[in-house]
Amino acid sequence: MSMTVFIPRDTSALAQGAHRIAALVRAEAQQRNLDIKIVRNGSRGMFWLEPLLEVSTEHGRVAYGPVSESDISSLFDAEFHLGKPEHPLYLGQTDNIPYLAKQQRLTFARAGIIDPVSIDDYLRHDGFKGLRKALTLSSQATIDEVTCSGLRGRGGAAFPTGIKWQTVHDCNASQKYIVCNADEGDSGSFADRLVMEADPLMLIEGMIIAGLAVGANQGYIYLRSEYPVAHQILNEAIENAYSQGYLGGDILASGQTFNLEVRLGAGAYICGEETSLLESLEGKRGLVRFKPPLPAIEGLFGCPTVINNVLSLAAIPYILAEGGNHYANYGMGRSKGTLPLQLAGNVNQGGLIELAFGLTLRELLNEFAGGTFTGKPMHAIQVGGPLGAYLPESQWDTPLDYESFTAIQAVLGHGSIVVFDDTVDMLQQARFSMEFCVAESCGKCTPCRIGSVRGLEVIDKIQAGINPQQNIELLDDLCETMIHGSLCAMGGMTPFPVQSAFKHFADSVDASIAKHAGEQ
Repeated sequence: MSMTVFIPRDTSALAQGAHRIAALVRAEAQQRNLDIKIVRNGSRGMFWLEPLLEVSTEHGRVAYGPVSESDISSLFDAEFHLGKPEHPLYLGQTDNIPYLAKQQRLTFARAGIIDPVSIDDYLRHDGFKGLRKALTLSSQATIDEVTCSGLRGRGGAAFPTGIKWQTVHDCNASQKYIVCNADEGDSGSFADRLVMEADPLMLIEGMIIAGLAVGANQGYIYLRSEYPVAHQILNEAIENAYSQGYLGGDILASGQTFNLEVRLGAGAYICGEETSLLESLEGKRGLVRFKPPLPAIEGLFGCPTVINNVLSLAAIPYILAEGGNHYANYGMGRSKGTLPLQLAGNVNQGGLIELAFGLTLRELLNEFAGGTFTGKPMHAIQVGGPLGAYLPESQWDTPLDYESFTAIQAVLGHGSIVVFDDTVDMLQQARFSMEFCVAESCGKCTPCRIGSVRGLEVIDKIQAGINPQQNIELLDDLCETMIHGSLCAMGGMTPFPVQSAFKHFADSVDASIAKHAGEQ
């Protein structure tokens, strides 16, 4: 009897030696004359358990992890391939692992379960169900479902997806485009990568549906160059989709056309901003465009363009398959559906958590983080990437939804959460935020280009103990200028982490000033 062992092929598992583990499992099985089929799936998103091996049994999948090279022989001795529990790495049924069992996985329902590039496997798990429904609907009816769902941009801007699609739909143009923003550059973010490495056909399906809805026949995935594994898997999935009639000139014999290709970025954080991305996609330097005109009206090559984040487009197949109202039943207020949260930094259990909007940051940390890696108390939490505010414990009861975070001058952004313990130097973190803007600004507008350089200089003076109070006031004035005068969010949001560090962590800032003054 053939037994199936699942070994992830995503970046996180590969970094922990998954390719070598797969080779050793195959070799050990041959040596023991065991008929074992190895499937290279995506990650479940429990990174502290990678490489995670799963085995199919009559009662569901059983997991073992984290597996190292030295564990292979003992796993076979314990008959792990039969799902037996005698090995110390035995974790029981994968779906019952608390980290997974507590989640509400809609977008990531297939992640870690299927072979990411197999059309047949995708179809067995409700793949292309949304596309088939979209092919029976008018373009307007498809947009109405998306609008009804309440889906907002998951890349951080939180703009209603249905409104963006409607704008492009209503433009009278012979050429329109769908562009997927896969330039995931925020610190602590990896949800886009997991979609592309664990369930890329879902993203492809979402982009096809978007094309049908607005009348676009060409799509581009703008992928950050630092994701070579995602690049490979995406191209494999796209090739398979073409070969089986899901892409090309006659999608599922419907007479509809949609073509898709991957384009690589060049390592610029600013190209995560949609207009800078378009400039780069056109072969130009990544500079932010003035708006108006909006990309929905004059986007790629001057044509109406839908630009959505990976997670936004990945939510579309579920919305079409199950209905906009069903999706909108998750969440709270104007934040509908689920948000894939990415837990990283100083935690024991970093990984992907998909839940409906509305739980608090403290609940998330208590349920999933497993404490800090160092064993020291959590002190500061940065949510929303390098441009997000640092949140003190007094704000950890804030619900994870867009409006609640706006109310405390913070951003939920792409859903990345980075934890720091009480040894963190918050003045140094503030300095890093300004330094990041110096390095990553496109340079088009003065508040961002010059303001970040001056801000870095002022923070260095504060750190050196030079007129600290006066320079703190000067820094605050500079931050306000950047917020209100910058052309895009790069300069407009850089002050958020800086101001939050000084506002909420004054003791840490004072201690840093005293420390550096004592070293001089």
